[in-house]
Amino acid sequence: MEDNWYKVDNVAKVFLATLSKRDTKTLRVSCTLYEEIDPELLQAALLSAIQDRPQVQMRIRRGLFWHYMENTDITPTVTQEHDRMCPLLYIPAKAMLHYQVTYFKNRINLDIFHALTDGTGALEFLNIIVLDYLRLRYPGKYDDVTIHSGASADDLSQDSYRQFFGNMALSNVTFSKRAYHPGGLKLPYQQLQFFEIHLPTDQVLKRAKQIGVSLTSYFGAAWMLAIRDDMPRRRRNLPVVITLPVNLRNYYPSQTGRNFFNNVNVSHVFDDDITLEDLAVEFDEALKSQLSEENIKKQMDSFETMENVALVRTVPLFIKQLVVCHAKKLADRKVSMVLSNLGVRKPPEEIGDLIANYSAFCSSEHLFSTMSSYDGDLSLGVSSPYQSTTVIKNLVRRFSHDGVNIRVFATEVIG
Repeated sequence: MEDNWYKVDNVAKVFLATLSKRDTKTLRVSCTLYEEIDPELLQAALLSAIQDRPQVQMRIRRGLFWHYMENTDITPTVTQEHDRMCPLLYIPAKAMLHYQVTYFKNRINLDIFHALTDGTGALEFLNIIVLDYLRLRYPGKYDDVTIHSGASADDLSQDSYRQFFGNMALSNVTFSKRAYHPGGLKLPYQQLQFFEIHLPTDQVLKRAKQIGVSLTSYFGAAWMLAIRDDMPRRRRNLPVVITLPVNLRNYYPSQTGRNFFNNVNVSHVFDDDITLEDLAVEFDEALKSQLSEENIKKQMDSFETMENVALVRTVPLFIKQLVVCHAKKLADRKVSMVLSNLGVRKPPEEIGDLIANYSAFCSSEHLFSTMSSYDGDLSLGVSSPYQSTTVIKNLVRRFSHDGVNIRVFATEVIG
């Protein structure tokens, strides 16, 4: 029995308690090739890829006290993209996979429920699919190419929160003041709109280096100013708070294919005028202070392992979910937007010339932006629940005014 099921981690418990039609807790990662996709080959590649990542072949079930995952023999089917991005991939009591692979022209999309994995795990799975597809597309050419880490099945399914610190608490947001929320009215019918923004990496990286900050801090400051420029002056006493997911694999020796990240927060109150340069330096210093190994360890060790408290373990699941949902809503009030840097994509060198770019998106009740770069192209995947697009326009205008060659694509607003 133990080989067929395992408990979800505490981050997944939060996702399961708080998903909605708008915020489906779904990640999308995409890889665009220079040639159109053959759906039959992609289907075969997917069936091959799940042999290397059987951890995705799980079905989430409801227990009396906690959710758990069990193996499923449901066969995934590749389809042409026709639904909204980041669709709902978990419905209680429905037998379904919690991920899907679609294609459109020359792009391969992987949508996956965040309870299964984080951005790092999703991108690893996507890259396995892409490599297996190209092996089938060009027989014999890439047989010796591999991207597999050599991690065992136990390593890939490890709950690294439990392994290194115990379980993740509901939130680590420590700001006592409610944050400013950009955008005003939300879209009707639980809708989201998505924007894909491309910039030359060398142009923005050069600017960040001139200031002496990381690319994350540079974009974090730019997003803060884009929000500031849309703030009514009477509300500038409220902090703008950027939440940044941190890949804990950079700090601990984990090869897990499940969730293993933590959130840190950077805040600024616009009570005085400030330049992008000065704000970026401030942002960078605040971020570095939180990302030291000592602070990460201290923060994670401070979380209580609630499920090991006898009284908590005896509370029925539906009551626990109500508590988690309420706590998450309180924490969300202290977040202005989320900025997730997925880093530089490094597929095998042998297939690099066949890949045009990568992109990523995440559903959210907030303004949410991912960052990833590949072969000189930096991609921002922005999801927004708001009717107003002013903040996004402010960001684009700032880079355009600075001479950056910027391209913007937008989806139709669909529910």
